[in-house]
Amino acid sequence: MAFALCFAASVAAAQGKGIYYVTNYGAKGDGKTIDTKSINKAIDAAATAGGGTVWFPAGSYLSGSIHLKSNISLYIDQGATIVAADYTPEAGYDKPENVVTNQYEDFGHRHWHNSLIWGENLHDVSILGPGLLWGKGLERTNRINKMTDETFMNPNKTIALYKCHNVILRDFSILHGGWFGILATATDNLTIDNLKMDTNRDGMDVDCCWNVRISNCSVNSPEDDGICLKSSYGLNTGRATENVTITNCQVSGYDEGSFLDGTFKRTIDYGADGPTGRIKFGTESNGGFKNITISNCVFSYCRGLALETSDGALLEDVTINNITMRDITNSPIFVRLNGRMRAPATDTVGALRRVIISNVVCYNADPRQGALISGIPGHDINDLTLSNIRIYFKGGGTAEQAKIVVPELEKEYPEPGRFKETPSYGFFVRHVNDLKMKDIEVHYMNTDQRPAFMFDSITGADLEHLRGQHPSGVPTLVLNKVNGLALHNSPNIADTKTDHIDHKEL
Repeated sequence: MAFALCFAASVAAAQGKGIYYVTNYGAKGDGKTIDTKSINKAIDAAATAGGGTVWFPAGSYLSGSIHLKSNISLYIDQGATIVAADYTPEAGYDKPENVVTNQYEDFGHRHWHNSLIWGENLHDVSILGPGLLWGKGLERTNRINKMTDETFMNPNKTIALYKCHNVILRDFSILHGGWFGILATATDNLTIDNLKMDTNRDGMDVDCCWNVRISNCSVNSPEDDGICLKSSYGLNTGRATENVTITNCQVSGYDEGSFLDGTFKRTIDYGADGPTGRIKFGTESNGGFKNITISNCVFSYCRGLALETSDGALLEDVTINNITMRDITNSPIFVRLNGRMRAPATDTVGALRRVIISNVVCYNADPRQGALISGIPGHDINDLTLSNIRIYFKGGGTAEQAKIVVPELEKEYPEPGRFKETPSYGFFVRHVNDLKMKDIEVHYMNTDQRPAFMFDSITGADLEHLRGQHPSGVPTLVLNKVNGLALHNSPNIADTKTDHIDHKEL
């Protein structure tokens, strides 16, 4: 408490403003009283004074919608929990905004006011402190409210930010965050640091934002994505998510609640694709993803890394480095360019180019698919570099699976599970121009009758030191329609340099 008081005093001194305890404005923090009006009264008082820190001492604060204001910090002390109240008229939740259309994205991406904490057109805002946000009364979708029979009225986000800038989210935890633990749309100069999230759908979605730093966060989200970058049509126009760093983070898919309580349970069956909990670009991809780096991140018991552009966006200038994965329930690396085109009819298929993925180790990956990298006919992925990657699969694939022809799925939702099994267990790479792969090794724990690598419709392939475990009589590498191949320094594979290969097994 002494440290917290010193921190608050230093913040107040730095800003030249005071500290506003919500309890001084009528909040009870007893877990029974609805404190919505008292909390907002404290925020209004601080905003009227020009800014300050609104303080939540230890206690359990039942609340509806909390309205952020510019130049305000919410400080959630150790032992303090802000609880999303059940949806009743007394709770004081705000209605979702009226919008022209939800044609190109789902309801959740187009509404911000129906949230526990929200802010719009704000600047210099912080939510800080070691306390907890518990989305107890939040829904995970836009169902009809059973009590009032109102459609789309239920609150479904813990924190929603729209067209804000200079925002800091630091040190707190989120439990059961609803549709989104954090939805930040067109929110620039955004820092998200040292959060712990244990939630029932998306952990954090960063949508159409510039200059974002996500660091030191742990996100457990078994039923949806953990850390997700998007560029939706929620602004009624395309806007890139640009200049982003994600570093020193962990994502996982343990049973909800078992991450924060430290039990890390794996008791729930999430179907063939397993729990989600990954780092992903997309699926909403109208505006683009540019100038992004991901480093030093850990995946545990969840799906793999996914880079997707399906709605006309450019995905370009991305580096991903130092990733470790364990118990991965689908394709460890999924890079996808296709034409779902949930976008205006005038938009065209986007592009995916200048991506580097390096220094990845993955153990105990799902046996159905290898790393899956695919453009579509007429729209190649361009300038892709993969290096120093080790993946250990469960194995067990059959000779019949090695004969599978993988569908193009040009207009479908981009999810690895839609492709089902791949005919190679390690890497399946298709429709890529200028592919560079170096120091790539794949292994299996149970004998797999599929080749380690398969390349299909590739133009310009520079392959060095590919190593793939394989049984006798099964090739390491299968090449189909490959132009401009240079293959060298790969164990048990003859060096090959050729202008064109229609089909070859090595």
